[in-house]
Amino acid sequence: MSDIVDEKVVSEKLLDMADTLEQTFYEDLVKEVRDDFLNRQKERRVFDSQWQLNMNFLIGNQYTNVHKNGEVEASSRVFDWQEREVYNHIAPIVETRLARLGRVRPLMKVLPASNTDSDLYTAKLSTNVLHSAYSKLKVDQAINAATMWSEVCGTAFYKTAWNSRKGRIVGYTDDGFAINEGEIEVSAIPPFEIYPDSNLSSMADLRSIIHAKAYHKDLINDIWGVEVEGEDVDVFTLDNVNVLGGFGYSSFIPKLSKSTKSEHCVVIERYEVPSKKYPQGRLVIIAKDKLLYVGELPFINKDDNKRGLPFIRQASVNMPGSFWGTSVIERTIPIQRAYNAVKNRKLEFLNRIAMGVLTLEDGSVDVENLEEEGLSPGKVLVYRQGARPPQMMDTGRVPAEFSHEEDKLINEFVAVSGVSDLMKRSAVASNINSGVAMQLLIEQDDTRLSITADSIREAIRGVGEHILRLYKQFANVQRMSRITGKGGDVQLYYWTSSELSINEIIFETENELNNSPAQRRNMVFELFKAGLLHNEAGILTDEMRVRVLDMLGFGGWENGQDLSTMHIRRAAKENLLLQSGVFAPSEIDEHQLHIAEHTRFMLSGDYEELIQKSPHIEEFFLEHLRMHKKYKALELQTLMQMEI
Repeated sequence: MSDIVDEKVVSEKLLDMADTLEQTFYEDLVKEVRDDFLNRQKERRVFDSQWQLNMNFLIGNQYTNVHKNGEVEASSRVFDWQEREVYNHIAPIVETRLARLGRVRPLMKVLPASNTDSDLYTAKLSTNVLHSAYSKLKVDQAINAATMWSEVCGTAFYKTAWNSRKGRIVGYTDDGFAINEGEIEVSAIPPFEIYPDSNLSSMADLRSIIHAKAYHKDLINDIWGVEVEGEDVDVFTLDNVNVLGGFGYSSFIPKLSKSTKSEHCVVIERYEVPSKKYPQGRLVIIAKDKLLYVGELPFINKDDNKRGLPFIRQASVNMPGSFWGTSVIERTIPIQRAYNAVKNRKLEFLNRIAMGVLTLEDGSVDVENLEEEGLSPGKVLVYRQGARPPQMMDTGRVPAEFSHEEDKLINEFVAVSGVSDLMKRSAVASNINSGVAMQLLIEQDDTRLSITADSIREAIRGVGEHILRLYKQFANVQRMSRITGKGGDVQLYYWTSSELSINEIIFETENELNNSPAQRRNMVFELFKAGLLHNEAGILTDEMRVRVLDMLGFGGWENGQDLSTMHIRRAAKENLLLQSGVFAPSEIDEHQLHIAEHTRFMLSGDYEELIQKSPHIEEFFLEHLRMHKKYKALELQTLMQMEI
């Protein structure tokens, strides 16, 4: 009996020791992640100061500078009379660049792995799922937000993650909680929240990366099931690092007001790439002294079914040997400072000319009265007998150098930022009256933006790859995607993860900066004038006219549909119905348009895939075409009899 008791005691002691070791491991891990975060925050401090300075200059708070202690501080006036107006040229430059870069929305396509029917089908399905996801997930909004951050700070990030609490409800637990099918989240991450293991590495060379963000304490409990104590956290500038003992941001930024939220807590997520020690990578999440999660990287988002970081980097202009990109604002800050100085000194000179500078002998007049009231019209000025009367000093005229320097600085804004007057003001110099010359100016402006545009395009491609890989990993139940098909019709696709293919993604569209909607419309008009859109008889057919209107952007007007458009769309719907069986055409059909639309579909690759799977469908289409031709022949015969 004593042996049994001893075994129980030993077992309990072993369990206690295991719990103690596990608790010690968790405490050490939390401390390690926190210390790692504080070290990275210290190393990134110089970049934080530059980003803050960029933001201040963008909003017009331009009398600030980075102090030697690394904080952004505002400078004060040297004299009370000193002019310190701001003539902000940085804001319109950034707004113009954002407007032009907002056109960069490439249309992507998944390449098939081979020419087999199954690979062609999965590639087409994956392309349609990707197009549908970009609309459903509101990726455009994330792209706009990320582009704004990259233009201001030089770098921005996209984070793609799977949220099991989103999507359609597919069932309920025994406790009555809803079970969702899950959905992808694509969010734009500002650079303030990202901490790489090295500020000199590229994204591909990182061994780990930290994402720090402020969450409400209740949200932390909902997501991770851990209760933490809330604090006052600055969620705008991430000044919450002061709570963790790190280096904070300047407490004196006049116009960048701090958005402090109470009952929040900083959540630190450290992502470690796969290594020999952690073959599947590792993710550690902490909040204050609590460990929220530790485990392998959750997402298979790299080639060859490997796990990787859920971040995609986007830069305004890449800097060699630096993880962080640079912003155009950094280049224009010295020019903006010089421009403000020239304009203000010029204004002070004009004030001296307008107000004048009064000279007088000491004790000749009541100086205090003169300082308070000035030389108002009709004023009686009494001066001491025998003294020289006060007189105005000759201040001269405004030197021409002020205007020359002002013009030179304006030209420097254009040279450094790449935003010309044609882009910023939609105005052309008076000496340019040639359309060819104007087009060359537009192409030059677009060339200056092409580096940033290429970075956006590559980031969008990376987001697309992550989306497809996350669907491949998690979309195990049948899902439905909607896309707008040809002619504005909505097409539905039902699919599962096993039907998706993750191959190379290419762009179907050219660089949008070089091919604007206005340029595409002009190209259509040029083709029309050249007669390339007419048939052999030199006639623009009704079918081609509908397609031209569609290319010009007028094919989708619901109230502007003519009979030709309606017949073509009706024929496209019949192509789907004929897959289930043959049926007779209607007498009201425009048979020539129907014959052309059916023939076009039968010559397409989609039709070839269809009849290879179901050969009997070909007879349905042929029989339907024969009926249309009979109706057409009957109409021609009737017309000939009427002419006789």
